[in-house]
Amino acid sequence: MKRFGIEATVGLFVVLGVLALAYLSVQLGHLQFMQGGTYDVTALFSTVSGLREGARVEIAGVQIGRVQQIVLENFQAIVHMRLDTRVQLQEDTIASIRTRGLIGENYVRLSPGGAERLIPAGGHIREVETPVDFEDLIAQFIQGKM
Repeated sequence: MKRFGIEATVGLFVVLGVLALAYLSVQLGHLQFMQGGTYDVTALFSTVSGLREGARVEIAGVQIGRVQQIVLENFQAIVHMRLDTRVQLQEDTIASIRTRGLIGENYVRLSPGGAERLIPAGGHIREVETPVDFEDLIAQFIQGKM
């Protein structure tokens, strides 16, 4: 009887360990199961300057989505974003790539517009601001062009 108790305890710890590993994998991998409604939009940038898939998409500092995919087409970067359906974007929304702090991670910041028409699911954000390239700024400063 004592051996059964030890085996049951070990089995319970193994099951708890697998569940904890699965939970951490979902959280760290930014996977979304049983998610609320989402929709996809795209934006075309001349450069994404260090933006990665899985990066946050924010409005007013609040996360409303994530970058799903970044692809190169005609020498420009197309950023595919998945956004929460509770947030509807106006047609004149501006997308910009920002950095948290001086050496922080890059994210997409959306600045809502004032238009009455909304961007539909699968739509395209037309207004973009290219990111500031700190390497170019430093090079210009060093060369005395600033």
